[in-house]
Amino acid sequence: MQIQPTILRFTKMLSSVLLLEVEIVDANLVRVAGTGPYGKNFGRKLGSNSGLLKHVIDTQKEKIVTHSRFDPVCDGCSNKDECQEKAFLGIPILFQHTCIGVISLVAFNLEQQQRLRDNLQEFSDYVRNISHVFVSNLLETQGSSSGLNKVLFSLIENMDQGVLILNEKNQVKFANAMALKEFNLAQEEIVGKTFNIHALTFHQNYTSGHLQHIVSFDDRQEIMIGQLHQIQDHQLFLMAFHQSHSSFNDQVGHQDPRIGHLAGESKPMRLLKNLITRIAPSPSSVLVVGESGTGKEVVARAIHRLSNRSDKPFIAINCAAIPDQLLESELFGYLKGAFTGASANGKVGLIQAANQGTLFLDEIGDMPLLLQAKLLRTVESREVLPIGSSKPIPVDIRIISATNQNLEQYIAEGKFREDLYYRLNVIPLSLPPLREREGDIELLVHYFLSLHTKRIGIIYPGISAEVLKILRQYRWPGNVRELSNLIEYLVNVVPSGEIIDTYLLPPNLTRGQYLHQPHTSAVSKTTEICSSQDTLGLENMEKRMIEEALSHHANKKLVAEKLGIGIATLYRKIKKYELSSN
Repeated sequence: MQIQPTILRFTKMLSSVLLLEVEIVDANLVRVAGTGPYGKNFGRKLGSNSGLLKHVIDTQKEKIVTHSRFDPVCDGCSNKDECQEKAFLGIPILFQHTCIGVISLVAFNLEQQQRLRDNLQEFSDYVRNISHVFVSNLLETQGSSSGLNKVLFSLIENMDQGVLILNEKNQVKFANAMALKEFNLAQEEIVGKTFNIHALTFHQNYTSGHLQHIVSFDDRQEIMIGQLHQIQDHQLFLMAFHQSHSSFNDQVGHQDPRIGHLAGESKPMRLLKNLITRIAPSPSSVLVVGESGTGKEVVARAIHRLSNRSDKPFIAINCAAIPDQLLESELFGYLKGAFTGASANGKVGLIQAANQGTLFLDEIGDMPLLLQAKLLRTVESREVLPIGSSKPIPVDIRIISATNQNLEQYIAEGKFREDLYYRLNVIPLSLPPLREREGDIELLVHYFLSLHTKRIGIIYPGISAEVLKILRQYRWPGNVRELSNLIEYLVNVVPSGEIIDTYLLPPNLTRGQYLHQPHTSAVSKTTEICSSQDTLGLENMEKRMIEEALSHHANKKLVAEKLGIGIATLYRKIKKYELSSN
């Protein structure tokens, strides 16, 4: 327990990398460190319901359980029926042929269970290697503060991800080999250099997971994907396996953080953000016009967050999604007994519910003419008249409307009231379609990768340059919503540890385009001839190339580098082709 704080830092880092819960116990079943449900009772010996951990200690062999509670080792557990664990991988910590403890990876939901099942070999090898480096050095140097630092540095140096450690002055204290490779710098060039790292998006809402970060040093500025952890007076920047070194605009990241969900730094988006910042404090009505999927509600919420009503309700209603006969009662509310079927307690309408806040009327062009007249009275008098009532109720609301229709044409056709239009269109905002937002595609892609990988709970994937090129050339009729849906689809289908490549794209994006692979790696080059060879021939070629590389190099990390693929991908392909990994 004297070295427990160091082990706990290691445990949290391991959990954030593998997206699983981690528990470490010693040979006496004393909990040394853990995350999630295991993040308490450190220094206390576990009870009798620790059969899996005891089995690993007794046998000195790893234990895999993909469906907890059904394993024979679990038979004697009195907590078996209430057990929340869905899958378990226990790895013995061996030192001088003795098991001194166990590192266990545990899944508590179906997504984690599937991830553990799909990556058993990779996770096992990774944890066994890193625990050997970590624990061996700990036992050799325990009791020395400088020795503990050496242990952490040794751990980080052997990671497959780039890692930077910064001190309280933002100066680089340590950088591992992968970080040096990412920045193309030598150790003596980077140590002591001042690095400024801060999240580009989502930093107000997401405190974990892979995010885009602005990394600034000397006269260089890059967007890097990773996790930034504050540990006492130090910062630990853990980079993602796959990076996309995008160009950087020096105005990125200098806007109000409350507008951060409006991802995009193209000229039209910067103008829009500046305009939103100026008009947000005003009580005047706003009409947001834009094609379907351009983010009209996102803009409305940004205006609300930047206004002095931000701590009051934001009420949104889609006028096209509610039947005409119900829309009036939803908006204006009603008194008890106002009509047949009315609730005995009456109902407060959404306009009244938005009092002192913001009312967002989406698809305003689909509102019936009779309701338009009633809404006009509310806008002009700032009073609402519930159905069945003769006494108006004063309300203090700001109205933001949105439409993808041409309301001026609707006015000419008699479908929309001209007087209401001018009341709602005091401040017009026009949202640019995605095809006109030059330079925003890559930023939005990584924005949605952050969002969906965090929400679904999967590993942050890379994305190939060829895919980004196709996405930039596509016209995006569904705009940002279509891009978000595409990225959500891709993060669900991309194999763990691999990058999103062109073969994963749906046909509507690739139809009529000649696809060529951008990678120069040996394995990825084989995919260039997919159109001229069948799948079996391609796999045979890939298998031979991996076999040849394995015969020349014993180090898996070196093999992966020679083939130009990730270490996790290498292990998956070794398993797929049933190759010897010795």
